[in-house]
Amino acid sequence: MSLIGKEIAPFSAQAFREGDDFIEVTDEDLKGKWNIVCFYPADFSFVCPTELEDLQNQYAKLQELGVEVYSVSTDTHFVHKAWHDHSEAINKITYTMIGDPSHEISRNFDVLIEEKGVADRGTFIIDPDGVVQAAEINADGIGRDASTLIDKVKAAQYVRKNPGEVCPAKWEEGEETLKPSLDLVGKI
Repeated sequence: MSLIGKEIAPFSAQAFREGDDFIEVTDEDLKGKWNIVCFYPADFSFVCPTELEDLQNQYAKLQELGVEVYSVSTDTHFVHKAWHDHSEAINKITYTMIGDPSHEISRNFDVLIEEKGVADRGTFIIDPDGVVQAAEINADGIGRDASTLIDKVKAAQYVRKNPGEVCPAKWEEGEETLKPSLDLVGKI
């Protein structure tokens, strides 16, 4: 079932954030700004640290766009801190790492693999109203490239500010957009 165009479900969870240690995060924290929520299977694993480090490498660019980043796994916030303290890649992370041991958030985003108790590799772009604007879900063995999120966020922000316009494939900021109409049918 697609979550695109739907408001995120209520949740409350404990999280680890460097400098603050443990904090509570709720769905209300995701409102009023753009967000990326990145689910991954497990801490102390193999592909996951490469993805989360890559996301950290894009974090400053995302923040310049007014985007906050949250990673989520079914591990606890305590495990996130331990991983942060013992992994060279994870030690670089400054965004919030949410623990979801109850599986509530993973179920809300429809990424929970029930029989394994872990989340799929899911990435969601959420607008300031708490509505999902983009989603990507990968199989466990396929790592994600966080740099692709920059153009996706820019396109989502552009479309939000410019109703009636859409961004074509490979659109980059400053390029021409499209205005869907009968005049364009069959001409693209």
